[in-house]
Amino acid sequence: MKKIMTGLSILLFLFLAACSDDEATPQERFDTYVKQWNNQEFSKMYDTLTKKSTDAYPTEEFVDRYKKIYSDLGVSDLKVTYEKLDEESLKSAMDEGKATFPFSVEMQTIAGPISFDYQATLIQEGEEDNKNWYVQWDPGFIFPAIKDGGEIRFQTESPKRGEIFDRNQQALAKNDIVYEIGIVPERLGDDPEQMKKKISEITGISVENIDEKLSANWVEPNLFVPITKIPTTKEKVISQLSEVSGITKREVTGRIYPYGKATAHLVGYIGKITAEQLEKQEPGMYSANDMIGYRGLEQLYEKQLKGQKGIKIVVSKEGNEDVVLAEKPVKNGEDVVTTIDAELQKKIFESYGKDAGTTAAINPKTGETLALVSSPAFDPNEILYGSPDWDAMENDPQQPTINRFSATFVPGSVIKPVTTSIGLQNGSIVPGEGVEINGLTWSNGEGWGNYKVRRVSESDGPVDIMDALIRSDNIYFAMKGIEMGSEALVSGLQQFGFGGDGMPFEYPIEKSTISNDGTINDEVLLADTSYGQGQMQMSALHLAMTFTTFLNDGNMLKPTLLTTEETGQIWKEGLITNDQVTFIQDALRKVVTSPKGTAHSADGAGVPLSGKTGTAELKKAGEESGQENGWFVAYPTEEQDILIAMMIEHTEDRGGSHYTVEKATDIFKAIR
Repeated sequence: MKKIMTGLSILLFLFLAACSDDEATPQERFDTYVKQWNNQEFSKMYDTLTKKSTDAYPTEEFVDRYKKIYSDLGVSDLKVTYEKLDEESLKSAMDEGKATFPFSVEMQTIAGPISFDYQATLIQEGEEDNKNWYVQWDPGFIFPAIKDGGEIRFQTESPKRGEIFDRNQQALAKNDIVYEIGIVPERLGDDPEQMKKKISEITGISVENIDEKLSANWVEPNLFVPITKIPTTKEKVISQLSEVSGITKREVTGRIYPYGKATAHLVGYIGKITAEQLEKQEPGMYSANDMIGYRGLEQLYEKQLKGQKGIKIVVSKEGNEDVVLAEKPVKNGEDVVTTIDAELQKKIFESYGKDAGTTAAINPKTGETLALVSSPAFDPNEILYGSPDWDAMENDPQQPTINRFSATFVPGSVIKPVTTSIGLQNGSIVPGEGVEINGLTWSNGEGWGNYKVRRVSESDGPVDIMDALIRSDNIYFAMKGIEMGSEALVSGLQQFGFGGDGMPFEYPIEKSTISNDGTINDEVLLADTSYGQGQMQMSALHLAMTFTTFLNDGNMLKPTLLTTEETGQIWKEGLITNDQVTFIQDALRKVVTSPKGTAHSADGAGVPLSGKTGTAELKKAGEESGQENGWFVAYPTEEQDILIAMMIEHTEDRGGSHYTVEKATDIFKAIR
């Protein structure tokens, strides 16, 4: 038996060897075809089809169709495999001029995996001297369900966008009923142009935009044509539109921002995805008409909020039920629950009135962020449903489009408790040890030129650290800064979170900096930095977190924004001792209670407060005066359950930081 099999193998070998050098076996030919298919080389595949196939399916029905279908379906990880012929089957195929190969196809698509089995027949064609094997193709090679015709279609189901909540389950961004306003062109009356102008005046949508929507190629007679969406709260606009001929409204679901301007910079808004953004997204994740998060939490947590579309790929054929090729169920977006107290956020924002500035409010015992305010602001509902005048906002001197709580500013004297902590640690500041200071100005010698450090009030006798904090004595801190030296001050500030990788926080906050290059190589800059001037820049939230050091046994907490985060995490450990904590707490209380204290007006808040003021001067070199920003950082002395770091711009004509103290004091009165 073995001799017979060996003989057959030799005969087959001799038979194949006798074939023309240009003629491949069906095995080799189909192997090449499968490799081309796996590489999606459709033009090369087309060259291997039988004449009957190419006559029936011109190149656009093969090459172009393959490309389009695979592109539309987002085909990836394509794997085509087949069963090879045994020697006997191969010989039989060579004799008959016909070979059959069962094959399997696996692929990933935007709707999930698709796999199927099919069968390929190869026919031998050509003259005696120019024979070869060709694939007898039909559309079943793409998908068996379309072998005898049919249309590949997508069925999509949009996910419900996740909502954003504050700590008390108050919605910061929610999905709610809005009115979709539309026009039935035939009902615009005798003067449609006049009606369109009236609609434009009420809604803010240009007549050109209205005409563009009405002239869309899908519009048919007596059809409702949507032109805009309006929140149900815009009662006046809705009432005016109801009196216009041709206007109709219907209820749809839309995104609503209940706290409007108060949370605009924090929450952001959604808007239609741009072509540039769409190009950068993964295939199938977005379509041209989808909404995407812009700014704030809407952008930061876009992936979580958006969810995933449900997609079904089906083959439809008239008279038959749809054949499902692949299906990915819809996945609704996840809600985001923050530590923010929306009502507190609203109170703080409203306290600004027409003023510009920023506030960070935290729970200093847990690190939870209670408010992040930037004033002035825009109305995200107006951005989404109105016709915002971006040019006017961009050119507004108050800059309502700027997010101030994510930016950094010169902190001024509110940094002095931090400088105190650094000095207490390195020994350059000793409680009770006085320094003789005379007059309101001081210079450290000829190297300073005409520059002098100025303090607000003179002292009665030598100035010690307690007196310097209470009266916010710039000269004292300038002297101590020079005494401890650049290296010690820079090192100490770095321990308090300046420079490096910035503050660990969910929301992107600009990192605080000591100077433009992170070093201090000039004595004047050293003096100024010690009391929060010079080139120092700091965010309101980072400033608030530095004060947690004085309420948590010398440990600075990490700020949190989501309720899912662990609270009470330590960011910087052991910055000062317990005795030093007690000393600084005492000083911060006296800043309010002492008649000499810079925040003495806060003593009437109705609740005992502790804190520190700061007036940051932004005047340029050589200027006698310039813009001043007023700061106040304060917390209830006993409860210590909230700490507010507030800054108001342009307080130079309103009493500097005293103006901010009054605003913050009113907030504490309102929440107690």
